[in-house]
Amino acid sequence: MKIAIMGAMPEEIAPILQQLKDYTTTSYADNSYYEASYHGVDLVVAYSKIGKVFSALTAATMIEHFGATKLLFSGVAGAINSSLKIGDLIVATKLAQHDLDITTFGHPYGYVPEGSVYIEADQALVELSKRVAAGIGVNIKEGTIATGDQFIANETKKKWIQDVFAADALEMEGGSVAVVCKALNIPFFILRSISDAADMDAGFNFDEFLQSSAHVSAEFIMKMVDKLGN
Repeated sequence: MKIAIMGAMPEEIAPILQQLKDYTTTSYADNSYYEASYHGVDLVVAYSKIGKVFSALTAATMIEHFGATKLLFSGVAGAINSSLKIGDLIVATKLAQHDLDITTFGHPYGYVPEGSVYIEADQALVELSKRVAAGIGVNIKEGTIATGDQFIANETKKKWIQDVFAADALEMEGGSVAVVCKALNIPFFILRSISDAADMDAGFNFDEFLQSSAHVSAEFIMKMVDKLGN
């Protein structure tokens, strides 16, 4: 078994690399990939850069070139469900691409022919996350995550995404990673720590909470790796 751990930004994988300490770095396809053995489990770690194209490329590379057989994504997201607060952990049960629009041809938002609006995450990994959370006394929430190639700051747009996709959180990579993993039959798990919430005021600074939220997500992902290695 070889596990891929992905993030979108350097801040999202930095806490993981700190835990690994010893790793080899491979440059491939205009990116850096970090390989290590952690408690007897082979890992490949990378940040993709922001957005659906880069995340799809990185996920496919980790699977096809580096031989990953499971993929775990660690990162941050914005909340659109008002029950989610900064630092909360949300596990994606399913994901959709909110910016995919061929409704002109009679299809629903997020759908393309021979595809589907939603892709479900691996249920076994979701269940594992619940056991990990219970074991360390952490509260995690399950929900739908919507992905698109925009950082959504407009409240009207957020409300539209929430209404159309019944989404709980927004980010820019998970939906495309899901497409790749489904196509290649690789179990995947998307974990996001909330870095900005629906009730933030106009003075909110995203960067202020990025590192702390990324650390929360990364710590949990490594607890999952521990369980997968047992």
